[in-house]
Amino acid sequence: MAGQIVSTSKAPGAIGPYSQAIRSGSFVVTSGQIPLTPEGRMVAGDIREQTRQVFANLEAVLKAAGASFADVVKATVFLADMNDFAPMNEVYEEVLGAYKPARTTVQAAGLPKGAGVEIELIAVISESI
Repeated sequence: MAGQIVSTSKAPGAIGPYSQAIRSGSFVVTSGQIPLTPEGRMVAGDIREQTRQVFANLEAVLKAAGASFADVVKATVFLADMNDFAPMNEVYEEVLGAYKPARTTVQAAGLPKGAGVEIELIAVISESI
């Protein structure tokens, strides 16, 4: 097996045949998180509220893997509407502060469950499995 499955009840469970994250050595690769609550309800609200929920989910998954936002080296952001770039970016900056990991942002034709945003992360931590 190439890695250890990471799972936490503090983030929504996978809605398909995948894991919330995989930890392999010092790498943690999260699956994309959408604005679902840990109970599986979609967050109602604008892109800022959706992005805050996505980051809450990602924080829980990273913590379960022994990582934090300070360990993130790459983020990929998928937006349903590129017009949401600026407000998503405001929340992104609130969460990560001065730390600026590498990032790609793309507009997707559609996201799971009609989400406005999905974010996946890659982190590197010093401890191994």
